[in-house]
Amino acid sequence: MPTRDATREVFFSAWRTYRAGQALEGVQKLVVQVALQHPEYHAMLDNAQDYADQDYTPEMGQTNPFLHMGMHIAIEEQLALDQPRGLRARYVSLCARRGDAHAAQHQVMECLGEMLWQAQRDGTQPDEQGYLNCLDKIARN
Repeated sequence: MPTRDATREVFFSAWRTYRAGQALEGVQKLVVQVALQHPEYHAMLDNAQDYADQDYTPEMGQTNPFLHMGMHIAIEEQLALDQPRGLRARYVSLCARRGDAHAAQHQVMECLGEMLWQAQRDGTQPDEQGYLNCLDKIARN
């Protein structure tokens, strides 16, 4: 499992490559795609020396930008594989209802985060059906 520093360097490196106008490779394309949807993080990505070691805790009232963008990347990968099966159809439905794919991803992120939190808390495997049920509940609201 990559360290926090290694994971953050993937974000900083992809952003530097993009800013330099160089060709993006592999996961860099997805990292930059997600970063471009979050202009509030551009200054942070431009300043690795100031933010590489920054802690983001709920007590500080700050969202961890690396976690947030990482969740977007995880969702993109899940959608590409339709894993868990049925996720893609639910996402397409949320997009149609909300009229905004990015906002729909944030709703998916809420369910993904809840599933991961519960699995960590209980020491169990993530509950994929619970994840899909959460999305179904959001879609009904």
